[in-house]
Amino acid sequence: MDTQSDFTAPPPGCPAHHTGERVPLYGPEFAADPGAFYAHLRTYGPIAPVELSPGVNAMLVTDYSAALQLLQNPDTFRKDARRWREFNEGRVSRDNPVVPLLEYRPNCMFSDGAEHLRLRQAVTDSLARVDSHRLSRHVDRVATYLIDQFISRGSVDLLNDYAKLLPLFVFNELFGCPAEIGDRVIFGISGIFDGINAEKANEVLTQSVGELVALKRSKPGEDVTSWLMQHHAQLTDEELAHQLVLLLGAGAEPQRNLIANALLLLLADERYAGGGMLVEDAMDEVLWNSPPMSNYAPHYPVSDVDFAGTRLHAGDLVLVSLAAANTDPSLSASRQVLSKRAHLAWSAGPHACPAKDPAQLIGLVAIEKLLNRLPDIELAVPESSLTWRPGPFNRGLSTLPARFTPVAANKQPSMPSVHESSAANDSHGQQRNKPEKAGLWSSFLAWWRV
Repeated sequence: MDTQSDFTAPPPGCPAHHTGERVPLYGPEFAADPGAFYAHLRTYGPIAPVELSPGVNAMLVTDYSAALQLLQNPDTFRKDARRWREFNEGRVSRDNPVVPLLEYRPNCMFSDGAEHLRLRQAVTDSLARVDSHRLSRHVDRVATYLIDQFISRGSVDLLNDYAKLLPLFVFNELFGCPAEIGDRVIFGISGIFDGINAEKANEVLTQSVGELVALKRSKPGEDVTSWLMQHHAQLTDEELAHQLVLLLGAGAEPQRNLIANALLLLLADERYAGGGMLVEDAMDEVLWNSPPMSNYAPHYPVSDVDFAGTRLHAGDLVLVSLAAANTDPSLSASRQVLSKRAHLAWSAGPHACPAKDPAQLIGLVAIEKLLNRLPDIELAVPESSLTWRPGPFNRGLSTLPARFTPVAANKQPSMPSVHESSAANDSHGQQRNKPEKAGLWSSFLAWWRV
């Protein structure tokens, strides 16, 4: 990676040339080469001024030590987004596209102190009840179904036809979503993260999760939703809905990026050619160098504070660049001896991701299943031609075209694309009485029952 001295000015094409001191973390330039932007941001010191989208300012921590210090200091830096000063003052519009991922919600991500402990314990205890063997079997089942949809074609978009869909299917199972609710959950999550009618998608997701809560109140099962309800924390229906939106949404996006980014590494990097290195090694390298969520972990100083050489004011939006911290040049000499999990891809401190172990298991099984069934799979385009989805938070591919020797597949119900599934909803996000095609989750359940 280029060192700090290589970038005394914004990298070529960087919009920072045109917007003053704040460096924008959006647009095709940032998506194409975030490493160059991080190198430039380090010239500001451990913390740099950035713009997440037009009109949304933040301070971004790029230094590993400073990031760890912030994440482990809940007395100085809080998570409750109701402290966000510029939003409260009306300087950030509520309809700004990044607001849904930053505004306050009554869940464990945006809470502090005793309230955070109560909500967090309900989540961690419920996730702890997930049997790893059952989870592995279900991932294998979903992977088999998805691969069978394209195995006879000889080509596939591994991002949109595999890495994107697999987590959604797996989470529907884990959270006990029946077909009629699961299809709308998939529509909602896809729309929010893809920016396709995101406001309506969020409404559909919220309504669907509310219906799931009502269903599980009357008919509990062996699933995470029911376990959350049964927890001694006694979550209200509103709290349950917001925990589910968090777990489903925040799980799907990083998971698909982890799977796709690791597959890209395995298919494009000659070190992994011919199975010379383990899938676990590829996933670990992605978590260090290209973490699925690159810039997030929003925090707010409780009061004005000098931190890492920068004056921060109460209510400032402060994000952590998990990607920049992981690739901090000061770590280059010590990363060889650091624990494999010393990276910050799952954050750290009291708000570290509670689902990192299941997430890594899902990724591992999904990737190994694909490579075992399609041993000669390879990229169908040069790696340099691949594009990355723009946005300040995630590191995700737009597509990942691959090719392989076609293999005959067992006959089964055809699976609609996300677009076709979304089209089976009317303008209000409700499923039509007679959709042209079954939804994604419905198709999988129909296949599984055969």
